[in-house]
Amino acid sequence: MLKLNGKLKKIMCIFVIIAALCLLLPGCAGEATTATITTTATATATATATITATPPPTPTPTTTDIPPMTAVKRFRIATTTSLYDTGLWGYLEPMFEEEYNVELDILSTGSGQALEYGRRGDVDAITVHDKPNELIFISDNYGVERVPFAYNYFLIVGPETDPAGIKGMTPDDALRTLFELGTATFVSRGDGSGTHSMEKRLWASAGYDYATQIEGAGEWYVEAGSGMGPTLQMADQKAGYTLTDMGTYIAFQSDLELVPIVDEGDILLNVYSVIAINPAKVTTAKNLAMANNLITFLTSAKIQDLIGKYGVAEYGLQLFVPCAGNEPGT
Repeated sequence: MLKLNGKLKKIMCIFVIIAALCLLLPGCAGEATTATITTTATATATATATITATPPPTPTPTTTDIPPMTAVKRFRIATTTSLYDTGLWGYLEPMFEEEYNVELDILSTGSGQALEYGRRGDVDAITVHDKPNELIFISDNYGVERVPFAYNYFLIVGPETDPAGIKGMTPDDALRTLFELGTATFVSRGDGSGTHSMEKRLWASAGYDYATQIEGAGEWYVEAGSGMGPTLQMADQKAGYTLTDMGTYIAFQSDLELVPIVDEGDILLNVYSVIAINPAKVTTAKNLAMANNLITFLTSAKIQDLIGKYGVAEYGLQLFVPCAGNEPGT
């Protein structure tokens, strides 16, 4: 019994020494210590520690911490594809948005459809190139005023080999030759656009009724039903002729084998104008003030200068001639 007590004393001494060492060693102070003593005279000491870091509380945001949301004004316009496909609108759009603190929604379509969007009040302004139909639009009070801001010319383009032999002819003679041959492919926009309207006027000038003589005239006459860019590409693929505005042709020229074939004649003048939709007639058009800003913008000296220079550095030719509210050729 005395021997057992001696062993216990030794074990207790060892425990006291271990506990003292833990207090002196770094990292042991403040930790929970447990010791287990067994009757086999084997002393085991274990130390465990659990440290949990409590994150600082997240402050609850107040209304003063959140910046107020400001509604962005939006302005809708419909534009002829030639102004869009040439990249002119992509060039001018950020300038207008910055100057007038507005977001532009631009619908690129043919002039005929753009005029229809205006009649329906889907847009607040239009930029188009179909003077006869624009004048009807104004006389019917759908538009406030027709304001020209740029122009170029239409061209008849075709293969460099010119299979119909129309190079250098007047537009009238060129179309008569195409009709009489009936073998050289002519690709029409066929979409009611300003270019399509001009084509109809050219056929009329050449002495043909478009509805009864040209539409369905034969396999040589193909209606693309597309914008100017796709129509040029189709004519190129078919080694055919087509009527195009000069700006879009120049922008696409590097990807085409088509060349200008007929490019002279006053009738080929192509004028672009901007028209504000009349809210007195079209009640859903409620942004006349911004439409007037667009007219001021497009006819301003700064933007007119930029329009005149647009594309010259890239293509080496002027895509558009500025005219600041003046009707060319009058």
